[in-house]
Amino acid sequence: MAELLSFKEMCERFEVTPRTLRYYEYIELLSPQKEGRTRSYGPREIARMTLILRGRRFGFSLEELRQWLLIYDQKGTEEQNRVWVELADRQLAVLEQQRDELSVSIADLRQLRDQVEQSLKD
Repeated sequence: MAELLSFKEMCERFEVTPRTLRYYEYIELLSPQKEGRTRSYGPREIARMTLILRGRRFGFSLEELRQWLLIYDQKGTEEQNRVWVELADRQLAVLEQQRDELSVSIADLRQLRDQVEQSLKD
């Protein structure tokens, strides 16, 4: 039998707040099984949550992730993977630019800090 997680178990497993989980459902990233007020999350929703959190860590917006997840339902795995490569290439460029800008900021701050430290010694 497939693993089913309760709302609380889903929050605990993925270390998200109830508000986050409800929001992901509201914007149609997740579609748990409902019986009355009880929500159950099966393997599909668990896999989607894993992908959502990984995508967020890489800097993708929730809307980008939502659109990407829809591709699987509409066009299948191959098209989803093709789009993933395009999204990943774009995001890698963004992250690399952020890294370069951060390196410059660190160097500037270090230089200023060293100048001030030296002035205290003089």
